Formats: sequence, C-alpha cells, structure tokens
Amino acid sequence: MNALTLHEFDCVVSEAHGATRHAVPERVFAWLESQCFHEGDDRPAWLRPARVDGRRAVQVRHYAGVVQAPCGFQIEVLPKIGRHTSADEARARLIDMLKCLGGFRHLQTAQADLSTVRMPLLDVFIRSFLASVQSVVKRGVRNDYVTHQDNLAALRGKLLMAPHLTQNLARRDRFFTAHDEYSPNRPENRLLHAALRAAIAISRAQENQRLARELCFVFADVPPSSSISGDLRAIRLDRGMAHYEAALDWARLILQGFGPVTSAGAQQAPSLLFPMEQLFEAYVRKHLASQLRDGHVLTAQASQHHLVSHRQAQWFRLKPDLLIRAGRNTRVVLDTKWKLLDASQNTARDKYQLSQADFYQLYAYGHHYLDGQGDLALIYPRTDAFAQALPVFDFPRTPGMRMWVLPFCLKTKRLMLPASLALDQVLQRPAD
Repeated sequence: MNALTLHEFDCVVSEAHGATRHAVPERVFAWLESQCFHEGDDRPAWLRPARVDGRRAVQVRHYAGVVQAPCGFQIEVLPKIGRHTSADEARARLIDMLKCLGGFRHLQTAQADLSTVRMPLLDVFIRSFLASVQSVVKRGVRNDYVTHQDNLAALRGKLLMAPHLTQNLARRDRFFTAHDEYSPNRPENRLLHAALRAAIAISRAQENQRLARELCFVFADVPPSSSISGDLRAIRLDRGMAHYEAALDWARLILQGFGPVTSAGAQQAPSLLFPMEQLFEAYVRKHLASQLRDGHVLTAQASQHHLVSHRQAQWFRLKPDLLIRAGRNTRVVLDTKWKLLDASQNTARDKYQLSQADFYQLYAYGHHYLDGQGDLALIYPRTDAFAQALPVFDFPRTPGMRMWVLPFCLKTKRLMLPASLALDQVLQRPAD
C-alpha cells in the first residue's frame, strides 16, 4: 500500500503496532511525528500528536487535501462530510470548492468524468496542469530573442572588446561576441519544462506520467529552470501568449509546493492542504452572490468596527465573514462555520452542536454593524442531519435582532432559507 485516504480529524497510527485501520508504514509514521514536534514557526498546523488505545498516533486537523511523504507515500485527507457520503463524492465536492481559490481557477474537471473523482487529488491537479501544457503546445511554443555570449570563429553580432582582448590576444581567428538568437529558451518555457519533470516524479497515475514524458520531448531544446524564483520574476506574457497563463499558474503551484501548507524540516514534501474553514467561506462567498436580489451586494471581511476603544485607540477589530448591503445600509450579517450540526439534537443540553462562542461573536457583530436591529445568520454545510434552517433564535434583551442558523448545500451551491419575510427581501429562495 502506497497511499491512504482519511477524513478530517482522523488519527493515523503505525503499522508496526499491528493496526489495520488508518495505519501507515513505520518510516511514514516517524516522518509524521517529526512534523508534529518540529520546533519553530514552520511547524505544520494540519497535524497534532494524539493517542489511540494507549498508542502513539497523529491526528489530522481541520485541513483537507493531500500530502506526500519524502518516501513517496501519499496521504489524502477528505472533508469530514465524506463520512456521511462516499469518498468519491467528498473528493468531488473538495475539487469543486477549490475552484473558488484564485490559484486553482484553471481546474479542468467534467461532471461526467468519473476517473477524475476517483483519482488521488495530487494526480487530479497534475492532470489539469498537463492539459494546460497540451493547450500551449497546440497553440504554439513561443520563442524569443535571447542574447548569447560566445567565442566564435566568425564575427556575429556585437564584439565585446574586453573579453575579446583577454581571451583572443594571440588568436586572430576568434571573436568574443554578444548576439541574439531566436530561441524557445525563455523563462516561461524553462518553468514548464521543470514542472513537467516534477510531475513525472510525484505523479502516481501512469497516464499522467506518460503524457508528461511526451510533453517533455516538446521542450527538449529548453533546459529546465535552474532558478525557479528568478524565472518566476522574469515571466513576461507578451502579446499572443495568453494561452500560457493557466499552464504557468499550475507550474508555479507545482514548483513552489502546491498549497499554503508545507512540510517542515529538511525533508520537504509536495503538499496540497487547505484549511476547510477558509475554503468553505470562499465557496459560500462565490455562490451566494448569485442568490442576491437586485440592489444588494455581498461584502467580504468587512472591518470598519472595533469592539472597544481604549486610551484613544481601537482594539479587537470585528470582521464578519460576509455582509449583505443595500446601498450604505447593512441588511444581513453572516458568518460561515465549517462544522456539522445535527437538527435532531434539539435539547437544551445538546443545542444542535452549536457553539456558544459563535453566538457571542454574532451578537457583537449585530450591535456594531446593524445597530441592534436586523438579521444575523450562521451558515453551516448542509447534511442529512441538518437539511433545513433551524427555528429562529431571539435575543430577549435585543428584540429587534434575530439569529438564523442556515444550511448551505455544497451540491446545489445554494443557501437554504427559512420562511422569513426579511430574508426573502434580500435573498432568492432556491428552486425546488
């Protein structure tokens, strides 16, 4: 076994203890443990030490994606909603959510492409990169004039006097020149060649490896980039090079470690891990905008208010995830929460698995952004256990303010609304 699929908050143990579920080879477990206990600011946030049946373990936190150990073993982490569906559906939802991030807007997946959702995530991204390079090749690899300096047998271009006198004082048959050549050896092509080689090394899908090798032949006359950061700074998408954009975006991700979470220590490993809270917020923000009624706009991460003032300074900035505004008036304050609720746990003790801290947070937002008059909403992912809005929550001391707890359907990409005249004036109800 060279791969393991988990869900958020699953624990991983070593095969050396005889475990069969969520077990990895001893060398992989040792690497994961070293990540947990790495000292410094680069300690990864996606792992933490744990105990399972009295044995050492590591627990994946609120991150989803894939990471590859230095030995090549891949660990795929799917969203926790996958526990209530299938791994293929959870992977498809994650891929769909990732398209909301700027660096992954070029993801190419078809709804009917079953091989995509069954393919490990790392290979899904490599497949999209290879498709973008194929598009570059079909539309033409661009050349550019590149200045070369060489000691030639004939004068070509500009004679460089200083090196010419140094090297050819006793050789009248040589000329040290600087001349331009129309060549594919430009930063953009060097980066693509380097990323293709990296794709061959980290991909586990034979089809991806075959295609990457074929594309490497196209760039055979281009040396792979030896200075990734330098070539990235030198990218110049001239007129007629718009078809390079997607391929270069993917190359940047592959060559710089894919995602915002990287491995710590000397042994770096390809990773594609994302905090699900941020991913869910980006997904809701993108699709909720299409549900707004005319005259309303969605504002993200507003931050014009603070909780307190102290000694002529403002402290504790209040930053709700989303605001729905009509002109200068704020109509609804919304916060997204990547947590699974259970509508059947409606007792005073269980409270649907809601967090008291989240209610305090929204209460503060309501007083500052709504002046204590209007609607607040907490948005959670829709599941079978939480398929419709909960009954409204009222604040006894602030009768003009209401709290809604609403499900957002990841499949239909729509917010499920309660029977509320106030919200109906702001948001369109999803079609049945």
